[in-house]
Amino acid sequence: MTQTIAPRVRTVVLLLLAAACALLAGAGPASAHAAVTGSDPGQGAVVDKAPARITLTFSEQVALSDDSLRVLDPEGKRVDTAKPATVSGTTYAVPLHSGLPDGTYTVAYQVVSADSHPVAGAYTFSIGAPSKTSVSVSGQSTDDGVVGWLYGFGRYVSYAGFIVMAGGAAFVLACWRRGSGVRPVQRFVVSGWVALTASTLALLLLRGSFTGSGKVSDIFDLSLLGQVLQTKSGAALVSRLLLLAAAALFIAVLFGAYDKREDAEEKRDLTFGLSIGGIVVAAGLAASWAMSEHASVGLQAGIAMPVDVLHLLAVAAWLGGLGALLVALYRAPADTPVDAPAVHRFSQVAFGSVLALIATGTYQSWRQLGSWSAFTDTRYGQLLLAKIALVVVLVGVAWISRRWTGRLAETVPVEASAVREKERVGARADGTGETAVAGAGETAVVGDGDAPAEGEGDAGLDTDEQPGTEPARPEPADSEPADSERAAQLARQQAARDAAQRKRMRDADPNRFGLRRSVLAEAGIAVVLLAVTTVLTQTEPGRTEQEAKAATAASASSSADEGASGALTLNMPFDTGGEDGKGIVTIDVDPARVGGNEMHVYVERPNGRAFDIPEVKVEFTLKAKDIGPLPVVPDHIATGHWSANGVQIPMAGDWQVDVTVRTSDIDEVTVSKNAQIG
Repeated sequence: MTQTIAPRVRTVVLLLLAAACALLAGAGPASAHAAVTGSDPGQGAVVDKAPARITLTFSEQVALSDDSLRVLDPEGKRVDTAKPATVSGTTYAVPLHSGLPDGTYTVAYQVVSADSHPVAGAYTFSIGAPSKTSVSVSGQSTDDGVVGWLYGFGRYVSYAGFIVMAGGAAFVLACWRRGSGVRPVQRFVVSGWVALTASTLALLLLRGSFTGSGKVSDIFDLSLLGQVLQTKSGAALVSRLLLLAAAALFIAVLFGAYDKREDAEEKRDLTFGLSIGGIVVAAGLAASWAMSEHASVGLQAGIAMPVDVLHLLAVAAWLGGLGALLVALYRAPADTPVDAPAVHRFSQVAFGSVLALIATGTYQSWRQLGSWSAFTDTRYGQLLLAKIALVVVLVGVAWISRRWTGRLAETVPVEASAVREKERVGARADGTGETAVAGAGETAVVGDGDAPAEGEGDAGLDTDEQPGTEPARPEPADSEPADSERAAQLARQQAARDAAQRKRMRDADPNRFGLRRSVLAEAGIAVVLLAVTTVLTQTEPGRTEQEAKAATAASASSSADEGASGALTLNMPFDTGGEDGKGIVTIDVDPARVGGNEMHVYVERPNGRAFDIPEVKVEFTLKAKDIGPLPVVPDHIATGHWSANGVQIPMAGDWQVDVTVRTSDIDEVTVSKNAQIG
């Protein structure tokens, strides 16, 4: 049965890992965790004279480099004159050359948010009047390319490595101490340490390029590495490496001196010391994430960081212990099977971990979302709903595992009694050599299982000897070494057969087989859950996304209400139903009066990034006077930006503005909004 199950296990695990990697790769770029909430001049604004500087306001503090804010003229030449500087709080500015000519200018920004994630984007404004520009306003960030994908994969491996290492060690100490001498379990824990160490080193090298140019060639740039080491994220990664050195010592003691310790009192003391040391190291490793990511910024950071540490420890105890249990069920030697009490203890640990996850997860959800609507209106909320659904399924499968554990506990005493009885029967068997060895197994090497006949010698009959043949003559005294070698060889063969027989008997137990399947299902769901969690940590929190949208809407409303300019701004969500069919189209009409007007059209994804579509058309209709529709086909200016000059509004009134958006050859939709013009 083992030979039949093992290939299936490998196939299922490989498929689950492939699905998790596909989910990770197809998750798209990580959204910005700090959002632009204001700018001066504003997006699409037309100013009469050149400003002395450009200012940007973000939703949280960001880290700046020399090239974080760049301003480009219509020909793509830089017109900023110095390094960007902090004006106040979350507002940053860069000075411009004086006497800039009329035209459309591009503001490009690339900063690092307080939770370590890169934020990049661009927008345009015009001096005097809009013009054509050679600058492409791309919505692509540094985390969209190969470096971004590698960095995301490295994060996934680092989370998985921590869970495997910390959870596997906790399983051995808290649930199955005999597992410290089981080689497959040792390999499982050590592989977690290797994965976490390798991924941390990789993230340290990738960090500079990830938050900068995004070029593969910059990965091994030592000057960038030096800059990374001076940041909060770099300090967290270095701290993680130092703690991993302590973790290596912990693992060496756990699988070395601890396993060999025979004195009960000494082993109890060492267990206590390892437990305290392991908790300290694991908490420190978890803190290396908490101190540099979501928990370290925003609302109640002082409470959020220890809560995040507890959350990570609970995840490791549950999922890492689950992986160790799976390895023990499938790979533990026949003479050291994982017993029902160990499975029962892990069930209790897992139950406590689930309770901790519910408490800490509820707090984190409130902190990152802030409202019920954010569950469905933001990408973070949607991913969180997917994670909650996976956790619910995982808990359901775990409940099935608990039932199998109870049944297994009922059958273990019977099995143990049968094994002990076999050993007693084998110990009472007469003869030496093969007969003594076969006593603990089910198949004796001699004849049909009877004791050797007198005169046949100590070795008895070989298994392939046929009845009626001449018995083997006693060998001379000098052949004793050959007899000893033969006996040792037969003893090893018989021990292997006995072990295989015990393994077959163990695997034939329906309760153990059922527990294996349910634990394997849990592990598969856990792999996908970890992938969703990794993507979630790279996604802009729902609270931040909604606050940024509210600030943008307030700014647009303020611009629309300004009596001096009379500018009109309309924001209209759309969904063409196709791939990449969702977004927001913004119409700016200036000065929104009777006569000639200037119109700008902006198309953005739901996360606020500009993107191009094949076609956009605008129509104005005054139904009260039966005027229109008056069609306007704007010209493409930059990524996600179209404009038209001289848009004629013949009279004042409540005009209906219809915008037709086409995102593919067949996917098209028209959205409408009424506005007072003139």
